[in-house]
Amino acid sequence: MLATERRSSKMSNKTETLAISGMTCANCSGRVEKELNNQPGVKQASVNLATERATVEYDDTTSVDKLITSVEAIGYGALVYDDQHKEEIAAGKAEEAAKMKRDLIISACLSLPMVIGMILMMVGVQNPVIDFIHKPWVQLALATPVQFWIGWRFYKGAYHAIKTKAPNMDVLVAMGTTAAYLLSIYNGFFSQNSHELYFESSAVIITLILLGKYLEQNAKNKTSGAIKQLMALQANEATVIRDGKTLTISADEVVVGDHVQVKPGSQVPVDGVILEGQTTIDESMLTGESLPIEKNVGDKVYGGTINTTGSLVFEAKQIGSETALSRIIRMVEEAQGSKAPIQAVADKIASVFVPIVLVIALLTLIITGLLTKNWETALIHSVSVLVIACPCALGLATPTAIMVGTGLGAKNGILIKGGEALERAARINAIVIDKTGTLTKGQPEVTEFESTSSQFSADEWLGILASLESRSEHPLAQAIVTYADNLGLGTDYPVSEFEAIVGSGLTGKIDGTKYYVGTRRLMESHDIPLTLGQLERVGNLEIEGKTAMYLANEKEICAIIAVADQLKESSAEAVAKLKEQGVDVFMLTGDNQRTAEYIGEQVGLDSRHIYAEVLPEDKANYVKLLEDKGKFVAMVGDGINDAPALAVADVGIAMGTGTDIAMETADVTLMTGDLKQLPKMIKLSKLTMRKIKQNLFWAFIYNTIGIPFAALGLLNPMVAGGAMAFSSVSVLLNSLSLNRQKL
Repeated sequence: MLATERRSSKMSNKTETLAISGMTCANCSGRVEKELNNQPGVKQASVNLATERATVEYDDTTSVDKLITSVEAIGYGALVYDDQHKEEIAAGKAEEAAKMKRDLIISACLSLPMVIGMILMMVGVQNPVIDFIHKPWVQLALATPVQFWIGWRFYKGAYHAIKTKAPNMDVLVAMGTTAAYLLSIYNGFFSQNSHELYFESSAVIITLILLGKYLEQNAKNKTSGAIKQLMALQANEATVIRDGKTLTISADEVVVGDHVQVKPGSQVPVDGVILEGQTTIDESMLTGESLPIEKNVGDKVYGGTINTTGSLVFEAKQIGSETALSRIIRMVEEAQGSKAPIQAVADKIASVFVPIVLVIALLTLIITGLLTKNWETALIHSVSVLVIACPCALGLATPTAIMVGTGLGAKNGILIKGGEALERAARINAIVIDKTGTLTKGQPEVTEFESTSSQFSADEWLGILASLESRSEHPLAQAIVTYADNLGLGTDYPVSEFEAIVGSGLTGKIDGTKYYVGTRRLMESHDIPLTLGQLERVGNLEIEGKTAMYLANEKEICAIIAVADQLKESSAEAVAKLKEQGVDVFMLTGDNQRTAEYIGEQVGLDSRHIYAEVLPEDKANYVKLLEDKGKFVAMVGDGINDAPALAVADVGIAMGTGTDIAMETADVTLMTGDLKQLPKMIKLSKLTMRKIKQNLFWAFIYNTIGIPFAALGLLNPMVAGGAMAFSSVSVLLNSLSLNRQKL
């Protein structure tokens, strides 16, 4: 037993995506999924009809080749969905689409004379041409290629479906059209009812279903348009500087460490850090934000973005599949290939639907035949039942909406990891937001600088302060230096005898005068007098959540400085919109209660919704506390210490400006640091779920109403075929209408 445990512990689970070809309906995807899940070593397999992909998690006891073989054994094609095979897969799909278009044209050309002849005869038109078209041998000649050449795909699919005891749409179509075709042969050549021919029905049913599939394929291509648009953003060429020479090479040939040159108007080929130059870059493809972002030396640039103004040189840091754009494409592909829990309902129904339809068709044949004594009519009613009942729309209802929803999210800088995350996001009624870097900018900034001594001007005091702080590594010191730089004041005063005092501040000499920068405790320890007004001013600043410090010489306080992590401009607006959506908003912060309540008031939060003095390791506990109260909780954060809380929450939401660990852990990533994307994300998830429910409703209603009508003979087989074909297209068009929504 111990040996078995040791062996199993060495097995590492892998996940592979396979492109599946040959699926026509929900039963097909269900059959492939069942077959993969039955393979030894497979932990979990999920097949998506809309994307025609399977995601399989398996261990070392099986291999990708074995998985592909198992899929091919039940009549479908499979290839590993990776960069190596993507072109082959795309070429295969293009070839299949071209073949389908060719077959559709041929099928329509052969079916049309029979349909025109039937319509003209019904309105009483008689002439030699009409009579010729209605001759049994002419109709047999027109219908046979449609039935057995164009329609061969249905026979092939039906054979594999019956072989694996999992009947699908192909079985219904093959049985229905074959019955009409054989009845026509019997009537035309072996009975007295030579005028009762149904060749046009069998041919037109195949033509209409093929038309539906062709339109469905085109619509499915549109649902994956977001991926194609993202892929189109990838640069083809790059200009690099190697050994002092400027070379133009393929973007794929850039290596980490290359110095890459980008001119105004050009595309950034890979991710990196700016070494030379100053510019503005259009990052809308990553963030959804239309305004260009200013970039300076040391800032990050991302592949696929557009350099709008100045020239720059940057060092390549991430290339190929490691760039931010490639990772986004991968995330969107995975999301579009995933399933939402609601789809399990449709899958379960689809798995038993076809066998039930076959029973209903058989009962229709028997009951109608016994009641009317007309077995020909009974057979036609039965054929209508078989044709109207194809569960195509059922299989497309959920995945197509997820594809469009996640694609629309990506266009707006909202990356949703999959159907499950999308469905859960629609149920959010409470959001916990980490303050630092989420509600706030995450970087301290100087908010006040007040001179309290007339010895020098305010600018001179700020120059002295910045010169002292330039010697410190503390983040607050960096904020003060940046503030002075932005005002055009340097750090030119020479500093001597510099000393950083942990927890209190710093000291240093300039032009022989000793200065102190820091807290009240530092001032009092050096007997520097503080006035009541100065103490009150600092106290008020601290109430506002700011870190207040004094600049002093040995005789007096020279200036008061306040530094704070400023709220983002959009935070209050985002909180207000979330409340309008019926979402309770909570804030987590390590600040003291008084400061936390002041900040909460600025963004419109109730004091009961503010959790102050929270240690990083306790954040997950506060999320659990709300979940225990029955809330469906989303956690929003950006730091490594937010990762546990993101994982515990019903929906984890990471800010794209944060750490990669937070983004990996989260279900949703907001590519900008703008909290206004939160209400957009919730709106998108609710809209997508509404589309899924609409799709499922119409798919169920269509079959529920259609089958009784067909059984009672109120639907001609041709009408049934047309209705079945266009039901799938209507579901796809309903999903695509999501693209017109304004978030």
